[in-house]
Amino acid sequence: MEQKAVFTVKGMHCASCSAIIEKTLKKIDGVASAEVSYATETARVSFDGMKTDGATLSKAIEHLGYSLTSQQTETAESMGMSVDEHASHTGLGQSKQEKLAELTGMRRMVIASIPLTLFSIFVMGWDALAAFGLVAPPTEITKELFHHLLPLMATYMLFVVGTPYLLGVWRFMRYGAANMDTLIGIGTSVAYFYSFIISAFEEPLKGLIDTDHTYYDVTIVVIAFITLGKYLEARAKLKTGAALEKLLNLQAKTALVIRNGKEMELPVGEVVHGDMIIVKPGARIPVDGTVTEGASFVDESMVTGEPMPVKKKMGNAVVAGTINTTGSFIFTATKVGKETLLARIVQMVQEAQGSRAPIQALADKISSVFVPIVLGISFVSLAAWIIIGTPILGAALALSYGLASFVGVLVIACPCALGLATPTAIIVGVGKGAEEGILIKDAATLEMLHKANTVVMDKTGTITKGKPELTDIRTYGNVEKNELIAILASLEAKSEHPIAHAITEYAKTNGIQLRDVTNFEALKGKGLTGSSNGTRYFAGNTALMNELAISFDVSHIETETQKGSTPLLLANEKEVLAIIMIADSVKAEAVEAVQSLHEMGIKTIMLTGDNKNTAAAIARAVGIDEVIAEVLPDEKLKKIKELQNAGRVVAMVGDGVNDAPALAQANVGIAMGTGTDVAIETAGITLLHGDISKLVKAISLSRLTMRGIRQNLFWAFAYNVVGIPLAAGALYPAFGLTLSPVFAGAAMALSSVSVVANSLRLKAKKI
Repeated sequence: MEQKAVFTVKGMHCASCSAIIEKTLKKIDGVASAEVSYATETARVSFDGMKTDGATLSKAIEHLGYSLTSQQTETAESMGMSVDEHASHTGLGQSKQEKLAELTGMRRMVIASIPLTLFSIFVMGWDALAAFGLVAPPTEITKELFHHLLPLMATYMLFVVGTPYLLGVWRFMRYGAANMDTLIGIGTSVAYFYSFIISAFEEPLKGLIDTDHTYYDVTIVVIAFITLGKYLEARAKLKTGAALEKLLNLQAKTALVIRNGKEMELPVGEVVHGDMIIVKPGARIPVDGTVTEGASFVDESMVTGEPMPVKKKMGNAVVAGTINTTGSFIFTATKVGKETLLARIVQMVQEAQGSRAPIQALADKISSVFVPIVLGISFVSLAAWIIIGTPILGAALALSYGLASFVGVLVIACPCALGLATPTAIIVGVGKGAEEGILIKDAATLEMLHKANTVVMDKTGTITKGKPELTDIRTYGNVEKNELIAILASLEAKSEHPIAHAITEYAKTNGIQLRDVTNFEALKGKGLTGSSNGTRYFAGNTALMNELAISFDVSHIETETQKGSTPLLLANEKEVLAIIMIADSVKAEAVEAVQSLHEMGIKTIMLTGDNKNTAAAIARAVGIDEVIAEVLPDEKLKKIKELQNAGRVVAMVGDGVNDAPALAQANVGIAMGTGTDVAIETAGITLLHGDISKLVKAISLSRLTMRGIRQNLFWAFAYNVVGIPLAAGALYPAFGLTLSPVFAGAAMALSSVSVVANSLRLKAKKI
C-alpha cells in the first residue's frame, strides 16, 4: 500500500545535504519517490508501507548525520493535529522552539568567536601594513606573543566552534558523503595542521618551506565568518515562514459552547458538528459554521484580504479564524478540525512552500555534484601551483600559494546559495499570496502563471455575482414604486423561482413590508397571480401579458434584454404597472481587473454556457476581448485545448463543477473561493472570497517571484563561476593577485545571506 508522507529533516546545513538525503532515500527498497527541500528542511516521500516505514527511512540517513522526525501522512487526518501542534510548526522543518534554541546556540558561538576574530584580523592587518612600510613591524616579543596565542585560538575555533565541519570530514572519509561542511572542514583543517607542523618543527623545516607564515588566522577567521553566515541565514530563513506562522496563529484556542442548556468553554479540538457556539465582541470564530441567532460585523481580512468588516446575520456562513467586531451571535458548527477553511489554507500553504518549481531542477543537478567537483578543483589547484609554480617561484613560495588556493577554493565554493535561490523565493511568494487571499497549491503553478498570455473566464460567479438581482424598475401609472415592489414581493414570496428570491431580497434590503395575498396561483412557464386588498395582480413574462391582452413597452424590454437582463412585468387586470429588470450583475471589481490584464498584455476570453446575448452584453460591459457562449463542459475543455495547440499559455478561471474539466486542462487553473469544492480541488490557485481582482494580484505575484528567482540564480551562479577560479589563482599569472582564504570565507558567508535577503524583499513589494 503506497503512502505519502512529509517528514521534518534535522541536520541539514546546505543544499548538497538535501541531495545526499534524497539520493539515499531513493535507494531504499519500497521508496517510490523522495523530494527533499533544504529551504523548508522537509522530505516528501512516497513509499510502500508494507516494505518500509518512517523509522527505517530515518535510520538509513542517521549515520550521515541526519534524521527524520514528525511524520505527517498526506491524508485528511494530517489536519487533525491539535492547535498547539499546528502552531508549533512554521514550515521550517523544525518547531519554532527548536529553531529558536538552535539559533541561540549559534549566536553563542558567534559571540565567542568575535574577540578571537578581531584579534586575528588585527594581526593580519599589522603584517600587511608592515609589509608595505606603512607601520613599524611587530617587535620580537610581540611576534612571540602572537606565535603562542594564535595556535591556542585556532585550536578552540577548529575543535569547538568548527565541530560540525570536522564531523563533515569524518563522514566523508567513512561513508564518502560530502557536503558543504566537508569542504570547510578540509580547508580549515589543512590550514591548521600545516601551521601546527610549522610551529612544532620550525627549525628542521627552515630552508625547505616558508616557516615565516602560518595559517592559524585563516582557520580562525574563516570558521568565524562561515558560522556568522550560517547564523544570519538561519535567522533569515525563519522570517520566510512568517506568513504561515501568522495563519497558524489565527486559530482560536477555545470555543464558548452551549451544551445541555449550559455555556462551557472547551478546547477548539473538542468542538463537534452541530455544536451551538457563542461568539462575543472581539473574539475569534473557532470553527466554520452558520449563524442561527443574532447579528454582527466580522473582520474576514485573514481569508479575503479585504479590510472592511462584513455583516453577518441569520443564515450567513462564518469562517474559523475571523474576528467578531461588534455584536454577539450564536452559530452552529458545520466544519471542525481539519475540515475548516483555515485548516485547508494552512495545509495548502505548507504543501506549496515545500514543493519544487521546475526552474529549480538545474540548481538541484548542480548542487548534487558540486562538492565532489570542488574537491577535485582544489586538489588540481594545489598540484598546479606546486608543479608549475616551483620552477618559477621556488618550492617554498609555490607551496604557500598552493596551500592558500587549496583552502580558498574549498572555502569560497558554496552550493547553499544555489540551493536557496528558488525555494526561499517560493516560500515568501506563497506566503504573501496567502496573506492577500490567494492560495497557491504548488510551486510549479506559481512558476507557470507568470507565462500566461491568455486568461479564460467563466461568466457566472467569476465576472458576475452568480445570483440574479433587481437592476432596474420602470413604473407606469400613479402607484408609488415602493408600493408596487411590496405587491410584487408579496406575490413572489410564495414562489421558489430564483427571480422571486431576487425580488424578495430587494424588498427586505430596502425595508419594504409585504402584503397579505389571497387566491395565489402559479402559472407554469408564464408567472403567477394573486389578490391583495381586493385587486388581482399578475407578475410574469411577456407571454403572460400577451395572453391577457395587456399592452406593454416593447422597445424598453428589447433594449434591456440586449443588455442581458430578464424582464418581469407586474400588471393588474387592465394595464402594466411596472417593468422590472432582473440580471446577474457584474462584480464591481471586474472591469478594473480586465483592464489591468490588458495592460499586462494578456488576452481575455469569456467561456460560458449562458446565452449569446447575455454573454455579449456582460463582455461589452467589462471589456473582454472574445466571447464564446452556449458551450457545454466538454466544449469548454475542447476550447482550452484549441488555445493551447495554438501556442497560448492559458489560465482558466471558474467556480463551478462544470468548469472542473477546463480548470484541470488549463496550464493554470484558478478557482473562485466562493465556488464548489470540486473546482477548488481541481485548480492550482484559489482566489478567496471570489474576488476577481485577486487574479491580477496573483499574476503580479508570480512575475515578481520569478524575477526574484532569476536574480537569485544569476548571482548564485555568477558567484561560483567567478569566485572559484579567483580562489584557485586565475589572476596571478596576469596581475600577480591571489585571493586570501579569509576573504573567500567572508564572500561564502555573504552569498547565502544575500540570496535569502533578496527573496525577503518580495514581502515589502506591493502587488
